[in-house]
Amino acid sequence: MRGASRTSLGAVTDDVRPVLEGARGTDLGEQLFGVVDVLDSSGPLRRALTDPAREASDRTALAERLLAGRVGDEAMDVVRRLVGGRWSASRDLPDAVEQLAVLATVSGASQADDSGDGVDRVEEELFRVERLLSGDRALRAAVADRYAPDDARTGLLERLLGDKVAPGTLLLVRRAAVRSRGLTPERALSHYGELAAEWRRRVVALVTTAVPLRDDQRQRLVDLLSRQYGRAVHVDSAVDPGVVGGVRLEVGGELVDSTVSSRLDETRRRLAR
Repeated sequence: MRGASRTSLGAVTDDVRPVLEGARGTDLGEQLFGVVDVLDSSGPLRRALTDPAREASDRTALAERLLAGRVGDEAMDVVRRLVGGRWSASRDLPDAVEQLAVLATVSGASQADDSGDGVDRVEEELFRVERLLSGDRALRAAVADRYAPDDARTGLLERLLGDKVAPGTLLLVRRAAVRSRGLTPERALSHYGELAAEWRRRVVALVTTAVPLRDDQRQRLVDLLSRQYGRAVHVDSAVDPGVVGGVRLEVGGELVDSTVSSRLDETRRRLAR
């Protein structure tokens, strides 16, 4: 998303932050996801709602007529603000609504969890489900099967996850399975996690080791990375016996691989020259 679209989304996100942060549960997120589906279903509608030749008041009036009785006041307010902005491409509008739907869902998890750890839990669960799909070819194929009914795919995930994850996590997992909008389910989950981290102004680090990190090791790593990046850091950890030893660290697209396996691979490449 570039130019006018990026500017519009940034402005609206700042304006509606109190609304999104005040969301409780999944209602607001579900309503906004419903708007995404409506926009995705009709190119003429997207173009009408983003047409710069039409007055902003005309575009918002059209959105209100279309969505009246289908979404609540808060979701309608978000849509009005988005439709009133300027968009470089009509496809950017549903992308923007989806992003705010994810943020509403993540924020709603925090409000619904009296412990205050709801957002951390959703971020962690999204990562775990993404790793589960990435590591299980049969499950990944079943979830991504476009020829299978949506209910069958979401039902499989609901039976697998059940009450083991937060309602917000389950909503986002269902969206990734059947409404990933061009992404694979696992990539969609990763994207949702990235949005959640950015929303909280945090850096996400993926740490892969041969054996699980101890709690004290994880905390030392969090402290070290937070000082290095000057921002709060959330650490997701994965175990891969193939790394042999050392640590593989991915932060914001940067890879730092100090594992024994990587050093052996480099040695082999040098010997083969």
